[in-house]
Amino acid sequence: MTPPMFRMDRVILLAGLPLLVDTVLFAVRHADETLPVLLTTWLLGALCWAALGLRHRRPLAVALFTLVAAGVYYPLSSLDGLTPGVAFVLALYTLSRAGQLIAAVTLAVATMLAMTYGEFVASNADQRHVDNMSMVLFEGWFLAVIAFGHAMRVRQAYQEESERRAAVAERLRISREIHDVLGHSLSLISVQAGAALHRSAKRPGETAELTRALESVRDTSKDALRELRGTLGMLRQVDEEPGGAPTAPAPGLADLGRLADRARATGLAVTLRTDPDPLPPDAVGTGTALAAYRIVQESLTNVTRHAAGATAVRVQVTRDAAELRILVEDDGSGGAPPGGGSTGPDDGTGFGIGGMRERARALGGELTAGHTDSGFRVTARLPLAPLPEGQA
Repeated sequence: MTPPMFRMDRVILLAGLPLLVDTVLFAVRHADETLPVLLTTWLLGALCWAALGLRHRRPLAVALFTLVAAGVYYPLSSLDGLTPGVAFVLALYTLSRAGQLIAAVTLAVATMLAMTYGEFVASNADQRHVDNMSMVLFEGWFLAVIAFGHAMRVRQAYQEESERRAAVAERLRISREIHDVLGHSLSLISVQAGAALHRSAKRPGETAELTRALESVRDTSKDALRELRGTLGMLRQVDEEPGGAPTAPAPGLADLGRLADRARATGLAVTLRTDPDPLPPDAVGTGTALAAYRIVQESLTNVTRHAAGATAVRVQVTRDAAELRILVEDDGSGGAPPGGGSTGPDDGTGFGIGGMRERARALGGELTAGHTDSGFRVTARLPLAPLPEGQA
């Protein structure tokens, strides 16, 4: 939405105080001025004050107007009110903050040159209105106002860039969560359904395996929907009213057994070991637990989709006082697509192995993945905060 042309804000209200003082002075000391001069100078001051309401939409025009008005006002008036000078200084600040630094500096330099000419060339020594110290102070004020306006502009730009980066990082994080949930669950569903159809075609009269496969598909899809609702619920939390429906908790180390069961339903022999066994519910922080869960989930997904000939997978999670270590190793001939796929290593999309590495790095850890003589191995190290005294 386009901002209004005239904006009445606190700056204008504060700038009205010098105009009020000038008005009182004009009323008290009007004997020194003729009525036309008095009205002209008061009108110039009032116009400078009113022009400040346009400074956000027309900063250069307002700065030029207040400069010209002040150039007419001060030689004409013997009262030397504050309003035109204050208005010009505020216009300079707005001009600098608007990014027109060269224009602001040019106007300030032109003002000082005009003042210097008027005081040292056009006037006699006994007719000066601004002494040398005041000239230096004017130069310092103009420089300070312009520098402050530019600094505020840089600060605002930095804040906007930080907010933009935070928004991008949040979108990437949520997209990675959705990818991990759907990629893992849909891969298992596809494998289970394909295997069930294959076996049913060979033995059409036997429905037990088909029933077990359909039950596994049902359970996997139910878990996927629960996790997806929890992930998308984070997007709604800003707009939710207090007391609204709670979102599902983020998965963690306690859910690794369910991941292993899903992979077993596809025919893989999954061995899950934890140390300590069992891991306590609060073994690590929520963020670390979620990262560990997603790393194991994505690793098992890669085995299901890409590890040709894999029959067994070993998952090991070990926690000590310093870090959480994760190992996922299979006996297949693959483990990651040859390159460019959505789960490929460091493909730049933020998903798959690249996404797992980003998760580990975000926590100050590291992740490595590669082929071994007997299959494919993923290892990760996630640093932990120091444990309270007495906890193992």
